Amino acid sequence: MSKILLHPTYLPSISTFAVLVQRNIIWEAHDNFQKQTYRNRCHICTDQGKHMLNIPIKHVGGAEGRQKYADVEIDYSSNWPKQHWRTLETAYRTSPYFEFYEDDIRPLFEQPLTSLYQFNLKSIGVILDCLGEKLESEATEKYEPTPEKCTDGRFLVEAKKPIPLELDSYDQVFGERHGFIPDLSIVDLIFNEGPNSISYLKNLSITIPDA
Repeated sequence: MSKILLHPTYLPSISTFAVLVQRNIIWEAHDNFQKQTYRNRCHICTDQGKHMLNIPIKHVGGAEGRQKYADVEIDYSSNWPKQHWRTLETAYRTSPYFEFYEDDIRPLFEQPLTSLYQFNLKSIGVILDCLGEKLESEATEKYEPTPEKCTDGRFLVEAKKPIPLELDSYDQVFGERHGFIPDLSIVDLIFNEGPNSISYLKNLSITIPDA
């Protein structure tokens, strides 16, 4: 199985999670943090339609305006964990598998970590456990603009650059109201599809340059 370089993201998109279960992962641990990416945001579907959950971070100022992703700290001045969980609960309480997974996922919002990077890795681990999957992964030792020994999948972190992808539809809680909304957070898939999620992910065909 070939290796692919990825950023750990917040409750990753379905397309990113499909890559996670299909490939061996190398986590990018030495890049600079960039705003408006999936590093600290994800999309779910509420009764109002597509909705973004955003983790606030502590911003450094002055000459230290640029910082490593691995050094970014989460801002807990607002109670965003409670807000995020309440939003997830409201959106998915009536989904077929919410009660099946809620005891596994809720602790993410009750025992938060300071590091955004580590929190995202933890959230990915929790979802993998829900799916009964193990992850073969390692981390980079330095930053390489053009990695030579693996496929570069870091573009998947870009919130404004959706990849061309056709996803098979599945039943969503508000599907009758909003139609099928593709490539939301992995939580949308597992709350709606449960154990079927893993076969959905493994059968998803994603074309990545040099893959």
